[in-house]
Amino acid sequence: MRNEFLISLRGQKSRKAVAKDLRITPQALGLIERGERIPRPELMKRIADYYNKTVDEIFFDSR
Repeated sequence: MRNEFLISLRGQKSRKAVAKDLRITPQALGLIERGERIPRPELMKRIADYYNKTVDEIFFDSR
């Protein structure tokens, strides 16, 4: 299931720029955004902190 909320948080930033900030590859970020990969808990936390959201808001709340 695509994580539309995560994609919307990225906004106009490129996937490459966000991935660099998160210290992951753009391909890994794409897999996470498309719901083809579930990140490890520590990466979930890093992503949540990056967007100033909670892990639950990004990965577990249904929208």
